[in-house]
Amino acid sequence: MLPIFKGSEVAAFLGRRRRRWSLQQQELRKTVEEILEAVRREGDAALRRLSRQLDGVEPQPLRMPAEYLQAAWRDLDPALQEAIDGAIARVRRFHEAQRPTSSWIEPEPGVLLGQRWTALGRVGVYAPGGKAAYPSSVWMSVIPAQVAGVLEIALASPPDPTTGRVHPLVAAVAWRLGLEEVYAVGGAQAIAALALGTDSIRAVDKIVGPGNAYVAAAKQLLYGQVGIDQIAGPSEIVVLADDTARADWVLADLLSQAEHDEQACAVLITPSEPLAQAVQRELWRRWPNLERRAILERSLRQQGACLVVEGLREAVAVSNELAPEHLQLYVADPWSVLPYVRHAGAVFLGPYSPEPIGDYWAGPSHVLPTGGSARFASGLSVWDFLKRSSVIAYDQEALARAAPFVIRLARAEGLPAHAEAVQARLTEPCP
Repeated sequence: MLPIFKGSEVAAFLGRRRRRWSLQQQELRKTVEEILEAVRREGDAALRRLSRQLDGVEPQPLRMPAEYLQAAWRDLDPALQEAIDGAIARVRRFHEAQRPTSSWIEPEPGVLLGQRWTALGRVGVYAPGGKAAYPSSVWMSVIPAQVAGVLEIALASPPDPTTGRVHPLVAAVAWRLGLEEVYAVGGAQAIAALALGTDSIRAVDKIVGPGNAYVAAAKQLLYGQVGIDQIAGPSEIVVLADDTARADWVLADLLSQAEHDEQACAVLITPSEPLAQAVQRELWRRWPNLERRAILERSLRQQGACLVVEGLREAVAVSNELAPEHLQLYVADPWSVLPYVRHAGAVFLGPYSPEPIGDYWAGPSHVLPTGGSARFASGLSVWDFLKRSSVIAYDQEALARAAPFVIRLARAEGLPAHAEAVQARLTEPCP
């Protein structure tokens, strides 16, 4: 059920992984383009119609009343409220340490240069639903935006199929975070509404948050009309383990991501074939008692693997090739391996740092690059909600010193008006 690959089979597996996500995106493109165009033409009517067709329920109503959000929080078990508050506090504390400050330098007399940070004006947050509710994605996306100083945040999440409203857990967290705009709309149509605007949903400047393949494709197609955090795909974990690892703990880490959906990817990379075999035996032992077996079977069989390699050096190289969303370093000395890890969304060190501690509690956002994009992208942070403006201030004497060089460069580029904008200030100073 969790295939073991060795030797040349490892390279073949890596090749399949590289092709998988891009092919899926191409297959979805036409369907998603039709959804985007429908929302562009019909607005709210398209959102309701597409919800009936794709989610099996019409939003009741499209925007959640404040009373519903407040009641969702009030009705939560107090122990769950305490856990949510604890997670929110830790995530907020981590991101407050990221907040940058404007900086200035005076490279020469009469010249002041700097960079000034300003927050985005309006942001859309997507919280996935469908096979499960993900209230944690709300605080992991909203808190960095709030810390950055974003004033308007609109949350979209699929309607619950039984009520037509946002899932109560998502609604409760939204209320606790102080959100006022919460919409029961999901999928590509939610991304279209946030990007393009409808009668009920004003367009935003940027859309963040994880979602399924349709959500990812919509974000990709709308990028440019709206900013996006990343084109996130199905969840991924690589457990890089040596012969000091416990097979049952390794399996637990793999299952923690494989249970998300059928496209989730869980991979063990190890130089120990006995460990790979032990993980297989442990899976068969636990299989009859596992929940979500239908999802796990497809996920592990089609996307998962145990990759047996020659040593830790090759294990790290294979992991860097995969550039996973989550990397668990379950080895004797994880700190000695960490410097060689170049590509991973988040790295979990040692046997007592399981991936779910990052999903809910530790502090960094769990909105992370997937599909190999950790080669060039980072996890969601305060910086995703800020813009940096350069600030340049010259006085009269400083401009006079620089003018001959600027005029010479402008004329060399064939831009006489550029040169004149400088020359004019030398011949006729400002009163």
